[in-house]
Amino acid sequence: MENKIDQVQEVKYTTKDFSSGLDVKWCPGCGDYSILAQVQKTSPDFGEKKENIVWISGIGCSSRFPYYMNTYGFHTIHGRAAAIATGVKLANPKLQVWVATGDGDMMSIGGNHFIHACRKNINLKIVMFNNRIYGLTKGQYSPTSEKGKMTKSSPYGTVDWPFNPIKVATGSGASFVARSLDRDPKHLQDMISRASKHKGLAFIEVYQNCPIFNDGAFFPLTEKETKPDNVIFLEHGKPLVFGANKEKGIKLDGLNPVIIDLNDGVHSINDCWIHDEFDENPTRVFLLARFTDLPGFPTPIGVFRQFNKETYDIDYVKQIEDVKAKKGEGTYEKLMFKSGTWEVN
Repeated sequence: MENKIDQVQEVKYTTKDFSSGLDVKWCPGCGDYSILAQVQKTSPDFGEKKENIVWISGIGCSSRFPYYMNTYGFHTIHGRAAAIATGVKLANPKLQVWVATGDGDMMSIGGNHFIHACRKNINLKIVMFNNRIYGLTKGQYSPTSEKGKMTKSSPYGTVDWPFNPIKVATGSGASFVARSLDRDPKHLQDMISRASKHKGLAFIEVYQNCPIFNDGAFFPLTEKETKPDNVIFLEHGKPLVFGANKEKGIKLDGLNPVIIDLNDGVHSINDCWIHDEFDENPTRVFLLARFTDLPGFPTPIGVFRQFNKETYDIDYVKQIEDVKAKKGEGTYEKLMFKSGTWEVN
């Protein structure tokens, strides 16, 4: 009798397959809707079965995200999303683990967990919705709010300096660092897709509008009339140019970025700084990240840096297997009843 070989067909997902069908409960006009839509559109291309994808969130408007994804998910506690996501990844390394978080959740109470997740280079994908405000608790300033920001918790303006999340992620060791905009769907899809393929901690900062408590914070970067002069797209191997007609560029004067006019008869595109997202030296990222601190400079959008290094989860599993091979399986009794006491006379 002829043997029959069962052929398992590859599952072909659509955007609809990643929608939970629950009513989405964000304020009308919130940028979270766009982020959710772009994630659902790109999820079929992750190359993972739905049951192998999990979304972890903390607390905040963004952290309702797992409810709306038709995947596994866990709505956790304030600031602990990165820590719990780490536990999920180590408990089941085959899972693709994503984190949905906000600037308050991740940069304030969750800051310590975030920097150590980056330092360890755990294979997580973190999407941080940055609206520069505490939206869920009704409009207090956040760790990314600009200095002087007048809010309910700073009625006379903030007196502290904000975090620059790109600098924090880079300085902590994240191996993929990117930024996108809620109102640039195609670009955001590309960043999400690329993060899904990266082996290591991938961090995407998404500038996201809060229409209730910080409306228009990023309109200069997202509106058709102002975007060309205020946004510079980072593309590997290409010069840093911007403007409606690509008439402006960025060159380096030592370690200082300088805006140049490409139509002044003095400068040309050959003078422009060429972007290299694979540069393992983090200095490039810090120079680019400074643009948001410099008056008149455009905001960089795209992949700032990506490189490969060992991930914590792979090394963790390997170490366990190596010890097992040398010493055999451990037991609870061996652990708890081994000699480990001493007397002090």
